[in-house]
Amino acid sequence: MLQPSDSLPSVPRVPAPWSLRGHAWMVVMRLPQGDPARTAFVPPALQATVKAAFSVLMCVVYDTAPCGPYRELLFIPGTLQFGAARYPSISRILVSTWDSVVNGRSNWGIPKDRANFDWVRGNEGDRWRVSGDDGRDLCAIEFTSASGVRLPLRSSWTPGRFGTLGQRFDGRTYYCQPAATGSMRLCRVRHWRFDAALFPDLTRATVLTALRIEDFHMTFPVARIVD
Repeated sequence: MLQPSDSLPSVPRVPAPWSLRGHAWMVVMRLPQGDPARTAFVPPALQATVKAAFSVLMCVVYDTAPCGPYRELLFIPGTLQFGAARYPSISRILVSTWDSVVNGRSNWGIPKDRANFDWVRGNEGDRWRVSGDDGRDLCAIEFTSASGVRLPLRSSWTPGRFGTLGQRFDGRTYYCQPAATGSMRLCRVRHWRFDAALFPDLTRATVLTALRIEDFHMTFPVARIVD
């Protein structure tokens, strides 16, 4: 399902570290035990190691990034076993530019694919639609407007290894600990649908919380790579 590396266009390489700014939506959920979305798109050798007290979906708008602005949809099913430790890992991720695809793979082993993004902001919330070049929808999500008290957000509150991503890609393992600050307010998922052949189908999940993250600043450092 991953777009082959040898088919990707030639784009300028932008090495880490990266500093990015933007806003995002985060959905924290619990999937039923044995649900196919837990292991969908996880490397086969790691599928049996997936554990998930909760899973995370994110829609992100990067207003500024070293490779240029882009949009992103990603899913973290839980933690995977990498050697002697467990780390959260992105199993499926779509972005709107080839620059992000190529550099995300080479810098951090993040298995990015490119897709088309349609994001519409209205008075009653935000609508996301992600589709392939053939027009086939991978995902469509509607969020209500954010409400309630604005709270600070700091990634430093996350315990060490749970804030570190582990990614297995092209025979190598990448470890990276992003840092982020911003603010957040509550919102709700009004509706969502997925094409299970192209993105994990999360419609059977129980949503624990949904957040609108505003004005974040994120840093992606140089990854530690193990062959």
